[in-house]
Amino acid sequence: MRNFIIVLLVAFSLNVQSQDKVKWLTFEEAIELSSKTPKPILMDLYTDWCGWCKRMDKTTYSNGVIAAYINKNFYPVKFDGEEKKDITFKGKVFTYKNPADGRRGRGYHELAAAILKGNLSYPSTAFFDDKQQLIQVVPGYQTEKQFEKIIAFFNDDNYKKTPWKDFEKKFKSSI
Repeated sequence: MRNFIIVLLVAFSLNVQSQDKVKWLTFEEAIELSSKTPKPILMDLYTDWCGWCKRMDKTTYSNGVIAAYINKNFYPVKFDGEEKKDITFKGKVFTYKNPADGRRGRGYHELAAAILKGNLSYPSTAFFDDKQQLIQVVPGYQTEKQFEKIIAFFNDDNYKKTPWKDFEKKFKSSI
């Protein structure tokens, strides 16, 4: 009986671990938390109409290893590139631009446009350092295996210490 209980507990803990989900924050929440306790910010830039964004949510961000790593090492932000509310960041107010001002008849948020340098491509992942400075944007859908390397590269200042090609060669996956 004791062995059966141990097996059940192990199975339950593995199941709970595999159900890790990214604990998404708003941009404002992440900035506030990072100001108090510095930590890098990972920003998923998406739109509601983006099929690849939905796929990345269902695959990559739903992977327990990826979710646990993001939650531990970053303040994760899910940001709609067509967000309607104003956001103040570094003393500037970023607003929604209505469809008459937008590309292809769609509106867009100025913060997304600033981060993406006007290339409104979704999904994109922006990495900020612990001082809230944009490090780099990685555009496009990323598989779990690709993304695991990317998030590890932008953690612990690896991107400052090691060229990507060297980092990628030495990287050992946990997936």
